[in-house]
Amino acid sequence: MKQDSESTPQPTREASAQQAFGAYAGPLIGETIALADAVHDDPSPEALHKLRVSLRRLRSLWWAFAPLLDKGENARQRAVYQFLATAAGKTRDWDILIELLEDQRGGAKDLLPKLRQARGETLAVSRDTLLNADVKHLLRDAFTTTTAQLNTAHTPRIALHKFAAKRVNASERTLKKRIKRARRAKRSDYAAFHDVRKAGKKLRYLFEFFGPQLQDGHKRMLKRLKRLQKRFGMLNDTVASATLLRDNAAITSSSGELDTALDWLNRERKRRLRAAARLLD
Repeated sequence: MKQDSESTPQPTREASAQQAFGAYAGPLIGETIALADAVHDDPSPEALHKLRVSLRRLRSLWWAFAPLLDKGENARQRAVYQFLATAAGKTRDWDILIELLEDQRGGAKDLLPKLRQARGETLAVSRDTLLNADVKHLLRDAFTTTTAQLNTAHTPRIALHKFAAKRVNASERTLKKRIKRARRAKRSDYAAFHDVRKAGKKLRYLFEFFGPQLQDGHKRMLKRLKRLQKRFGMLNDTVASATLLRDNAAITSSSGELDTALDWLNRERKRRLRAAARLLD
């Protein structure tokens, strides 16, 4: 159900950015609502992952159009997407931890059933949160409000291809700055690497939205961003999983069991950090 620049009808290059917004947001809103509905029937890790990704893409789209929108309203809408993505992500975080420790091949065998139970309890909370949030109403309201604002604002009209280039360039500059910082950072400074991951993810989403509006050359960068996102995402999995396990240490009665899992995650984090750092050269 992924929406990308190849499957989504594209506005013309000379259409205004204000006019083009609906062509990007409408299909993505529909996709996200369908994914949120599906989570109630499909508790699989993949269903939750797709929903979280779709919500993140919405947040990036609203960031892209931020210069044309009221700052306060835009910040509110993006906060809603962040809240919903976090609700879906809490269960997904347990899935990642379980998958990692399953790869440990026996070292956390006795711990896994307790993690799966915690995952089930968190899924119930995630589902209730998404249901009570009325995702369909929230997203449709966001679309209607933002579209109306773009159509009535007194900001000058700007051709879509020019607007897309400006926003992509701004995102590229941010990514380059964060890569430069991460190159100088100590290996213990995970925040610097995490910032690279977030900036790269945002730029990738903008390329997927606006690709046909850009000059040739972005496809090569998009391939690099996908490699970066995958490798930095693998690093983030180990860091987030270790934090989740420490924060829920009470689920195991054996400190040795917990220490074994944390030691393995720490070694895996160091290995993945070295692999991620090589992409910055």
